[in-house]
Amino acid sequence: MFNFANFYQLIATDTRLQPWLNVLPQQLTDWQNAEHGDFERWLKALSKIPAGAPDNLELKSSVMLSNHTPLASGELKKLESLLRTFHPWRKGPYHLHGIHIDTEWRSDWKWDRVLPHITSLKNRNVLDVGCGNGYHMWRMLGEGARLCVGIDPSHLFLIQFEAIRKLMGDHQGAHLLPLGIEQLPKLEAFDTVFSMGVLYHRRSPLDHLMQLKDQLVPGGELVLETLVIEGDETSVLVPFKRYAQMRNVYFFPSAKALKVWLEQVGFECVSIVDENITTTDEQRTTDWMTHNSLPDYLDPTNPTKTIEGYPAPRRATLIAKKPN
Repeated sequence: MFNFANFYQLIATDTRLQPWLNVLPQQLTDWQNAEHGDFERWLKALSKIPAGAPDNLELKSSVMLSNHTPLASGELKKLESLLRTFHPWRKGPYHLHGIHIDTEWRSDWKWDRVLPHITSLKNRNVLDVGCGNGYHMWRMLGEGARLCVGIDPSHLFLIQFEAIRKLMGDHQGAHLLPLGIEQLPKLEAFDTVFSMGVLYHRRSPLDHLMQLKDQLVPGGELVLETLVIEGDETSVLVPFKRYAQMRNVYFFPSAKALKVWLEQVGFECVSIVDENITTTDEQRTTDWMTHNSLPDYLDPTNPTKTIEGYPAPRRATLIAKKPN
C-alpha cells in the first residue's frame, strides 16, 4: 500500500487546499484498490532505494544530487540496478550520485524554453498537470516555489518520482498524486498551473482548459505547452487513428487557434511565447528508454512528416492569466 498521509497533513494546514480533503482520501483509496501488474514489484524495488538527505542538492540548473563522500562501487551498482527496474525513464535527465539517467526526453530543454516567459515561482503554490515522473516540479522548486503538486495517473511515474524523492531525503516540497485533472474539484488554490504535453490527449480540449482555470486563484497564471500545427485562427488537425504512432491523440490546433480557445473559456492576457520543431536530439531512444522514439515515428524519406503523413511534431507554449 502507498501512504499519502504526509500530503494529507500538509494540505490540512493550507486554507486554500484544505477543501480537497473532502474527496481526495477516497479517490486515492480507490486508486490503491485498483490492480496493476507491476506495482508490487516496483514497490519492493522502491523500498530498497537508500534514504537520507544528500550533502549536495542542485535543482536550479539541473536535477543533481551527491554526497561529499561518493557511494562505494557496490552501493552505486546496486542503486543503478534498482533505478533501471523502473524502465522506461521518459522525462529527465537526472544526475544521482554520479548515475546519469539519460531519459527519452530532454525535459531540461523544454524548461529552458518556458522559464524566461513565466512569472517568478518564488513562494507560489504550483500545480503540474500530467507531470510525468515529476522532473519539472524539481526545477520549479529550484526557482523558489513553495509547494509543487503534480498529478499523473501512471503508476510507473509515481514510483520513479518517489525514488527520486527518497534519494533527496523524502523532500516535502513536491508531491505526485496518481489522478487525472477531471478528478480534481474546483479548488482555485494554485498561483501557477502548468499543463505541458497534455492537451492533445484530451477528447474535449475546451473542457480541459476550463478545468485548468478552475484550479487557479484569481489572477493566477496558466502555462500551456502542447503540440500544434502551422496555420491561422481556424486551423485544427484531427488525426485519424494515430499521430506519430500515438493512439490517444485528438486535436492539434495552430498556436493562433489555441490562443482563441483560451480567450473563449475566459482567460486574458494570452500570449504565444514560444513555438519550435521537436528534434530527434530532444526526443530519442536511450539506454534508459530502449523503446521506439521520435526517429522511428518520422517518415524516413521526409523527416518533416510523421510516418502517417502528418506534419512532424511542432510545439508551442502559451501564457495566460485568470481574471481577478
